[in-house]
Amino acid sequence: MRDDGGRGAEAADARVLGPVAHAVRRASEVAFRGARAIAGALVPPACLACRAPLADHGALCADCWRAITFIRPPVCDRLGIPLPFAAGEGPVLSAAAVADPPIFDRARAVATHDGAMRRLIHALKYADRQEGRRLFGRWLAGAGRDLLADADILVPVPLARWRLWRRRFNQSALLADALARETGLPMEPLALLRVRATRSQVGLTRAQRRKNVAGAFRVAPRRRHRIDGQAVLLVDDVITTGATAEACARALRRAGARRVDVLALALVTDLARSPF
Repeated sequence: MRDDGGRGAEAADARVLGPVAHAVRRASEVAFRGARAIAGALVPPACLACRAPLADHGALCADCWRAITFIRPPVCDRLGIPLPFAAGEGPVLSAAAVADPPIFDRARAVATHDGAMRRLIHALKYADRQEGRRLFGRWLAGAGRDLLADADILVPVPLARWRLWRRRFNQSALLADALARETGLPMEPLALLRVRATRSQVGLTRAQRRKNVAGAFRVAPRRRHRIDGQAVLLVDDVITTGATAEACARALRRAGARRVDVLALALVTDLARSPF
């Protein structure tokens, strides 16, 4: 429990940092618009996925749009996986969720991890192609509408330091920022830390993935008060087996989060075809 002095200091920090954070966000938006105007003059608009010529930046051509399998209801209320049919009114659980309930409360994703969506995520993660951020933010806001209604704060899944140094950005933080701009919800990019190096998850089974990320995350002590008692929406690019989301959810719950939901751009529904 924090004392009155602690609460007073936090209130003072909020009064100081609030305007600063707002000014920084406004400056970044102005810079983004300026850069976009320059890019529009120098680089012809092209499809985000296949680079076919388009009339505007940050969009998809009709063929690539049709190549995305958007996830629509009915879905499993816990895992967010598509269901073949609706089974009555209210939340429906898949057999997988009943047999092995996740640590997090609910998960949702924009689309399945194949086709154009797979290419978009690969370009974002490995080719630093960030021009789709606004579109991704809108997609996430639509797919996570129910989760966002209950959320207090957005937290991205963190990268390992060496991977962040090599890649220069965290794609999950970029997605969380785009979602924050779309919804107005606050984001805490430094609340969750990856405190243990883990091997690549590529090619690992579900059990191996769980073991690989066990104990790899914790909430930063200085950010714990931002998590305690909050409904956290964890943001990631891809949900494969859910092992990373569960490890993050466990750390957030230990820090006092009252609920943890998960929102991602894509969901792997056939693990054998996933390169991640």
